[in-house]
Amino acid sequence: MMAALHTDVARRCAGSALAGRAAALLLAALLAACSSVEKPKPTPLEAFTPRSGGGVVWQAKLERIDFPLAAAVHGDRVFVAGSDGTVLALDAASGREHWRAAVGQPLAAGVGSDGRFTSVVTRGNELVTLEEGRERWRVRLASRVLTAPLVAGERVFVLAVDRSVHAFDALDGRRLWTLQRAGDALTLAQPGVIVPFHNLLLVGQGPRLAAVDPLRGTLRWEVPLANPRGTNEVERLADLVGPPVRNADIVCLRAFQSAVGCIDAARGALLWSRPVGGQKAVGGDAELLFGADGSDRISAWRGSGELAWTNERLLHRGLSGALAVGPVVIFGDVEGQVHLLSRDDGQTLLRLPTDGTPVLGTPVRAGALVLVVTRGGGLFALRPQ
Repeated sequence: MMAALHTDVARRCAGSALAGRAAALLLAALLAACSSVEKPKPTPLEAFTPRSGGGVVWQAKLERIDFPLAAAVHGDRVFVAGSDGTVLALDAASGREHWRAAVGQPLAAGVGSDGRFTSVVTRGNELVTLEEGRERWRVRLASRVLTAPLVAGERVFVLAVDRSVHAFDALDGRRLWTLQRAGDALTLAQPGVIVPFHNLLLVGQGPRLAAVDPLRGTLRWEVPLANPRGTNEVERLADLVGPPVRNADIVCLRAFQSAVGCIDAARGALLWSRPVGGQKAVGGDAELLFGADGSDRISAWRGSGELAWTNERLLHRGLSGALAVGPVVIFGDVEGQVHLLSRDDGQTLLRLPTDGTPVLGTPVRAGALVLVVTRGGGLFALRPQ
């Protein structure tokens, strides 16, 4: 956990200057201790006999990418953004470029799109919305944002690092509402959870999944996935990590370093939760949930939360979030390798190289293809079988 905190923890004020200074001193001491700890070396890749015929179908190149969740899919188009402020719309099947735009500033978060409107957030804290590659509007935000905007229903929804939620009119950028709740003293400096669910927004706020009315910004219900315990704010840090997995009305996700579990979002009820460490998003289908823990031990859980299998062949390889596609579950790693494992027992079916730089965020499905984004600015479309 400590090694991950250097990049994953953001401090915000907890109500008083004294509390802020105390949190800062605590975090500084922890980070100083972390810097002296040598990370374990990645486990060498084992030899295997490929049992799948997948491969790279097409690839595109952007500038270096410093944030996860850099690709969004809507219909037959892929929307991707680079850290330099370049935004692209590509054909999902072929990689052909539909349009390219530059927002004029480096970006802090990935891209969100409904196919017509495409939104990004700059490091200067501006929310910029494009329509077919042309800038429609931009507004300045009061809070730092690292989560890709959600564009839906002619609205743009933004989740800030302080876990406040903001809604804007996609046509003109008019602010519609803000949901600001008292939060935790520490939050993760990485993408959180904000996704549509029927006529609701599902939003991660600390270890809780909250349902929000997208028209009014009012809270409908909230369910805690974890019950964080510890002697200090860092040990109690348990923000929900996106993206979640949805199968019908069931939403499954991870609480940072605390738990994985599933929630019935139609009823606002916790189905199961298991104490499991880890920082990256889980993946899954209607029968199994997959994820890697803090040492990159991969586990699969059944629908009741019972452990189905584990895989320790990829320990310390800096695995990405998981994506389940048919008979395979997919992880990227710190060396740019994409691992296709059997969903039934975790055995390696295929391994595909990219550009040698870390795979960021979580692989994304685009029809019959799977998209992975690398820190070197590579966008790779893979056929998993």
